[in-house]
Amino acid sequence: MRSLWSWLNDAWRTETVRGAGGRPEALRRQAIATNARLILVFSLVGMPAALYALTQVMLLPFVLATVGVAAGVLTMALCQRGQYERAAAGQVYATLLAGLLLTVADPAIADFGLAVAVLGPVHASLLTRTPVKKRGWAILVVVVGCGVLASFGVLAWPEPFPFGYVLVGALVFAITAAIVAHSAHRLNTVFEVYEKAQINAYRHLIEHVQDAVMRFASDGTVLFTSRSVEKLFGCRRFELSGSGLVERIHVLDRPTYLTAFADANQGGQTRRVEIRMRRDEPGPSAAAPRFVWVEASLSPVVDQDMPGARNEVVVLLRDVTERHDYMNELQRARKIAEEASSAKSRFLATIGHELRTPLNAIVGFSEMMTSGVVGELSPQHKEYATLIQQSGHHLIDVVKMLLDMSRLEAGKFELTTEPIAPESLVEPCLKMVDAMARDRSVRLMTDIPRSLPMLIADERACRQILINLLTNAVKFSNEHSVVTLAMKRQGRHLAISVADHGIGMGEESVRRVGEPFFQAQDGLARRYEGTGLGLSIVKGLVLLHDGSLHVSSSPGEGTVVTVLLPINGPETKVEETAAVTPLHRDPVQQQMPTWYDERKRAL
Repeated sequence: MRSLWSWLNDAWRTETVRGAGGRPEALRRQAIATNARLILVFSLVGMPAALYALTQVMLLPFVLATVGVAAGVLTMALCQRGQYERAAAGQVYATLLAGLLLTVADPAIADFGLAVAVLGPVHASLLTRTPVKKRGWAILVVVVGCGVLASFGVLAWPEPFPFGYVLVGALVFAITAAIVAHSAHRLNTVFEVYEKAQINAYRHLIEHVQDAVMRFASDGTVLFTSRSVEKLFGCRRFELSGSGLVERIHVLDRPTYLTAFADANQGGQTRRVEIRMRRDEPGPSAAAPRFVWVEASLSPVVDQDMPGARNEVVVLLRDVTERHDYMNELQRARKIAEEASSAKSRFLATIGHELRTPLNAIVGFSEMMTSGVVGELSPQHKEYATLIQQSGHHLIDVVKMLLDMSRLEAGKFELTTEPIAPESLVEPCLKMVDAMARDRSVRLMTDIPRSLPMLIADERACRQILINLLTNAVKFSNEHSVVTLAMKRQGRHLAISVADHGIGMGEESVRRVGEPFFQAQDGLARRYEGTGLGLSIVKGLVLLHDGSLHVSSSPGEGTVVTVLLPINGPETKVEETAAVTPLHRDPVQQQMPTWYDERKRAL
């Protein structure tokens, strides 16, 4: 008997040790297997007495022992096959069957059989799933009904009920109650071990996490401090108790931290602040402490059952000094870059103004020489004067672009908006680039509809946009090709597009269009002259009008530059350009697509 009990105890200890670090489901299965062994052991121990009672013409003890042996063997076999749910159900049904037999055998309504049957659903609540629990309570109702019928003589055991059966019922109840109590105790112990292991795992995680963790009670006292705090502040953990943490905060940052703590402690709000905190430098030299930037995340531990009460606060502390230093470096670099850009803009503006005066004199005197005011020149001298005049005009154009670019970058380019007819801009701009187009054998074409809405914009800026776009298109077009200027309304915007059939650009160059001094063909061996400021000025002027610039191009196929300007000017009034809502749903006649009409006009 002692060796059998030792075997059961050793088996349970082995399973508990193996399952202590596992999941609750594994622990529940271990309890089911142990119960199967206990049922089998108690049934085998009671079998000799049951056989002796059978020789004395007492059938009930033998039947109960047989039910116990069968239930123990069957449930152990199911556990070995991994069918733990069926094993637990078999144990519950065996308990209910034993209770039913005792209830029917005893004519009294309240007997040990009913008590054993009540333990069946209790056993099911501990070890089984929901369906078995419901069936257990339903079978208990049937057992109670059978007990009532037995008390009225409707159901009767095939032999008379002797007083010894009361002792049998008490023994069965005691064994069943012991098994259920043993299961509850073991499960409770195992879950305590499991919860303790989980707590230890969380404690280990908090102790070794990179961020320092502190927990404060509702009255502000320190409840827990992780080991990472020692590395962060260079001190012992106990030194942060009381007001030790607040004393390490920089005087200027203490109001910020205390306000965030009050929001979390009293208002239940999560806060995150960056503060300066003192770090002690370890070592015998006792170097002066220095302040580091720390990110403090304060999270309240809210108790839903006590609304309005003060909350415990968990504070996560992280060293962000490197990030602050990096941000400071970025700000310094940005400031240096802005100062360099401002210096460049001032230099361009200054050099532009300084160059215009001598250039005007050069161009003026060269025009006088070519016009014959100072006398008739020889053909060679006249050619030299013409070259001087052309170079002077070119330099004046460059200076104008530099001045415009410097004003755009400095934000001093002011727009004077007024209603203008878009088609009135076309003819003057074409005349200004016509000579350049004839020199390069490029034909200029337009695609302008008859009725365009009035555009509220700066007329001078719009002319400069058109001239720069046409000049770029002509400059990069192939000989005997066509440059097309098109205008059309596109929603609340006026779309102005210039298309050429020139050298085109790749995807990388298209993405960089609008950068100052950028050209698709760069370097010393470039074929096309220019400063690379044309499209930059166009982009700046378009952005001043709250418009947008779009470029589509392919190498060797040409480029299409489209500018979208708001019809109502930089400050678009939505109510004046909103879409018209139809008041009825008459069928709309199918119209010819706009693109087909534009293509026909172009041909």
